[in-house]
Amino acid sequence: MSNESQIRNRDFTAFPLSNAFTVDVEEHFHVAALKEAFGPATWTSQASRVENNTLRILDILRQFDVTGTFFVLGWVADRHPRVVRAIVDAGHELACHGQSHQLIYEQEPAVFRDETIRAKKTLEDIAGVEVAGYRAASYSITPKSVWALDVIHEAGFTYDSSIVPARHDLYGCIGAPAFPHRIRFGGGGELAEFPPSTIRLLKQQIPIGGGGYFRMFPYWLTRWGLRAINNRSSKPFSFYMHPWEIDTDQPRVRVRWKSRFRHYTNLHQFEPRLRRLLSEFDFTSMRSIIDSMELPIVDVERYRRTAVQQRDAECDTSPAQPS
Repeated sequence: MSNESQIRNRDFTAFPLSNAFTVDVEEHFHVAALKEAFGPATWTSQASRVENNTLRILDILRQFDVTGTFFVLGWVADRHPRVVRAIVDAGHELACHGQSHQLIYEQEPAVFRDETIRAKKTLEDIAGVEVAGYRAASYSITPKSVWALDVIHEAGFTYDSSIVPARHDLYGCIGAPAFPHRIRFGGGGELAEFPPSTIRLLKQQIPIGGGGYFRMFPYWLTRWGLRAINNRSSKPFSFYMHPWEIDTDQPRVRVRWKSRFRHYTNLHQFEPRLRRLLSEFDFTSMRSIIDSMELPIVDVERYRRTAVQQRDAECDTSPAQPS
């Protein structure tokens, strides 16, 4: 089916809910899976590909008349302000992906706070719009970094999308709520949380909402899982991607097999699958969905208790998983 036919034949009768379409705007060399090849000290010497790839995504979304949320890394915004303005000019929501793409649980709280405030201000100064949403690098709000929720709230964000209610070797908070909710803090303030989407399968929560999972799982499985969230659970899902995932010409580097598997598998299938997804589901920005929903309240102490329980539990050995 041609791209034009896909767009013309969009029918959301079976999937009436709007879902959050999100993009984590970062370079291919920022990815945690390739850290052994691209340490932060090497980043300024790498050829940038993020601008062209992001503009391609904007064009694809324009073709399907889809509005989404772009979580932009401060490092990228500093060097490519044109990308930030292009996102806003195209009618999308601008959100924050932090500053330096470091795992939060490996940062000192003071460093994380300074970087978070800096990245938010940079984005707002470039675009001239409020930045309400935050997503951590590699979803790294885990039991070791629940303290970051307070920092995000204090920095002025109104929602977060960083807590994966599933097991992974880099991220995950087992037992966290699987659907959008509001986290209430001791002082009465609140922070909405829109978790990356998961489904219950084989007695585990399995991420189903994009990234490496979208490349590695067969499309029918992704479609089934997302349809189940919409139709069985009557909830919106969150889909995420990275600009480098539509870049089949990006440099290949020598890394360990697990890192290679996570990053390069099925890159050539991502864009065709993305176009199919956009033709079969309805999407909008994450903030639009949060603002339209009556969200249940979860006390921040629940996250803190979950963190203690998960830290104390024995860690099972898990298989290689995508990023």
